[in-house]
Amino acid sequence: MILLQSPSRFLLQILHDRLLSQDKGVDIDCQTVEFDDVRYHIQVSMRNPKVLVLSVALPLPPEEAASFDGLPFGAIEAIKAAYGPVVQILDPPKDGFDLTLKINLAKLPSDEEQKNAILLQIASIREVVLGAPLKILLKNLSMKTVGPEAGQPVALVHRPNESFFVVPQADKATVVYPMRFLDSIDIVLATSFLQEFVEARRTAALNNAPACMWSQSPPPELNGAPESALTANAGFVTFVVNPRHVEGKKLDRTVWNLLTFHAYVSYHVKCSEGFMHTRMRRRVDTLIQALDRAKSDAEKLKKMVTGPSFKK
Repeated sequence: MILLQSPSRFLLQILHDRLLSQDKGVDIDCQTVEFDDVRYHIQVSMRNPKVLVLSVALPLPPEEAASFDGLPFGAIEAIKAAYGPVVQILDPPKDGFDLTLKINLAKLPSDEEQKNAILLQIASIREVVLGAPLKILLKNLSMKTVGPEAGQPVALVHRPNESFFVVPQADKATVVYPMRFLDSIDIVLATSFLQEFVEARRTAALNNAPACMWSQSPPPELNGAPESALTANAGFVTFVVNPRHVEGKKLDRTVWNLLTFHAYVSYHVKCSEGFMHTRMRRRVDTLIQALDRAKSDAEKLKKMVTGPSFKK
């Protein structure tokens, strides 16, 4: 199974190309869309080739998800902590976007390893912004502390008009996903996939992974959540995250994997659907070839039985 990567290849390629050819480059004005409706718009002018302007549009948050000026709570602080003087937040953002950043390549460190690390972090802007509130909650878990939201479901946006829920406690954090799909075939495949996903967690090799559960109805941890957020045609998936899952460098990886879990499931559902379609087409081709051979053999046998005919 494939795990989605945090850095955007589109952003990372442009950043590396611009860094290598600052004096010989051309004006850039590019847009792209990633999964879960995250959009990027990057602009570079040769009048100031060492400055890039990056605008980011995030998924439209549902009503229950907490935000501050259109951004998840903690996002501004996370950007400042991650990028330092290299990145400046422009206020207001460009029309149609939730965040606009001014990236000054001249302020990158001279050390090549540090420089590449910052470029990689800039290309991971999606994780930095959308994962900011989840990172705060899980960092509290790693220190075994809780805030005023302890025991209450906190809604975090991860897809357009959809959220998942985190119930923080001092010794664990319960993460619940209402799984929704539009296509009826996707619903069937996703339900089967998630049930097998839970069964796989019970194997000895995955003893250290977070506990995983699936249910058709909302789990009790979502008591108090808005009624509109408790509908899911593919059931509910629950993970129980313990402090050992968010220690040290594990924190960032856990945040990203939880943030993109729905996209991970959607990807494998579509891969399964495509694989089955391919198998069916091959099977149909095999049957057609067998029918053609049978038809040819039948014609040969008919000629041998009837033999030549003559007219008087």
